[in-house]
Amino acid sequence: MACTNFEKEYKNEMRAVQDSMDVLNGKWKIAIISSICYYSKRRFSDILDDIDGISNKMLSKELKELELNKLIKRTVLDTQPVTVQYELTEHGYTLQTIIQNLTEWGIRHRKEILGK
Repeated sequence: MACTNFEKEYKNEMRAVQDSMDVLNGKWKIAIISSICYYSKRRFSDILDDIDGISNKMLSKELKELELNKLIKRTVLDTQPVTVQYELTEHGYTLQTIIQNLTEWGIRHRKEILGK
């Protein structure tokens, strides 16, 4: 039985959703992107302070994955001691609207569930 155009479009859209989830999966990636997005440029220690519960090792791992996916750029500054700074790439900034929508949804959801 041949797929209809609707079914093909649906499968392509579901593949795109899965691709997005593969890149942004895990507990920390969206929080890391949010931290960098709101401040434009962040040092490792700043991101670590922004995100409750993340370890140095996990933050380092997640930053490397985000860099591999071309969402963030890592810059080593010529300072003493050496400072590493992270910022969103042009491609990473395409997530800004999504982050804002998630923020707004999260605020509404918290009010819905907790009444706050």
